[in-house]
Amino acid sequence: MRTRSTIHAILLTSTLVACGSKTETGSAGSAAGSVGSAKPMPVMPKASEGPLPSMPALELAADDKRDAKVTLGHALFFDKRLSGKADRACYSCHQNEDGNGGHDPLAIGSGDKVLTRHAPVIWNVGYWKNALYWDGRAKDLVANAKGAWGGGNMGGGDDAALEKKAAELAAIAGYKPMFEAAFGKTEIKAQHVEEALAEYERTLVCKDTAYDKFAGGDKAALSEPQKKGLDLFMGKAACNTCHAPPFFSTAMGVEGGIYFNIGIGTKGVEEAKVDVGRMKISNNPDEWAAFKPPSLRNVTKSAPYFHDGSVAKLEDAVRLMAGGGIDNKAKSGALVNRQLSDAEIADLIAFLGAIECGGKLDEPKLP
Repeated sequence: MRTRSTIHAILLTSTLVACGSKTETGSAGSAAGSVGSAKPMPVMPKASEGPLPSMPALELAADDKRDAKVTLGHALFFDKRLSGKADRACYSCHQNEDGNGGHDPLAIGSGDKVLTRHAPVIWNVGYWKNALYWDGRAKDLVANAKGAWGGGNMGGGDDAALEKKAAELAAIAGYKPMFEAAFGKTEIKAQHVEEALAEYERTLVCKDTAYDKFAGGDKAALSEPQKKGLDLFMGKAACNTCHAPPFFSTAMGVEGGIYFNIGIGTKGVEEAKVDVGRMKISNNPDEWAAFKPPSLRNVTKSAPYFHDGSVAKLEDAVRLMAGGGIDNKAKSGALVNRQLSDAEIADLIAFLGAIECGGKLDEPKLP
């Protein structure tokens, strides 16, 4: 289990490597040597002038039925009949007009039940490793699909209820050939539904942003303010500590994820009523009120922000993070006031516009 101090040491090292500031030279009489002997250290290149990481390919196991599973999962993702009351689809919490994140501060589940956390953007969701949901409690997309389907999001109910719902869906005339193409002639179980949803969600890949083009060699892909913002992101502002490219979440692609306490949900709240986040899963006091940093891809389109949707505007979210978060008993040591000017905040926001995802979720014709 990672301790908070270990994580901070790792991330601080990566931040210092990425930082574009000049290194101090030795002075007269110092251990660095006598006057005239100290050599100036080389100036680190700006992030916008050096190599940048590109999105890796998503590793997938061989499966000759994947296309059929994706087609089935695509339909199921948009089908409200999947939910307990036939009133909510997976898409209900991940609509295009909200950047495929949640529209409401807190997700609204089946039966208009207000849930406890905000629905995150799901671009590149297939890259999470044993770290689905804000607290990382689901090991993979299949477990994530079961949790959302059976829990408050979709209100599907317990295992028996999900098995019944799967059988009902498989009996629909339009779905029968789709299930057979994906899984063969077999009795359809809840796991088949979950596997199909997972395969569809693995296709939701965002890797064609302006940043990706710039990292790939198109140096005209970013505007001058965006280049300045990139240099700040990787340097003075140290945004890469929690949101390192190319995923723009340091936790994405890391087995089990990484979690930070930035103070959201703690201010003015009785300790007993604070959402303890990752600590509920890990039982590690160092992870009290810590949450997985989401990917910032599409962040300009996916307000409101943070795990409780408590910040409505992107500029306010950027200022909160750049200002060091919200003080509390377990705030991450990686968060400090970066002393950014208004112009620097504007450049950072300009750069965030360079990681907007151009795609959208296409609604299929349902069986």
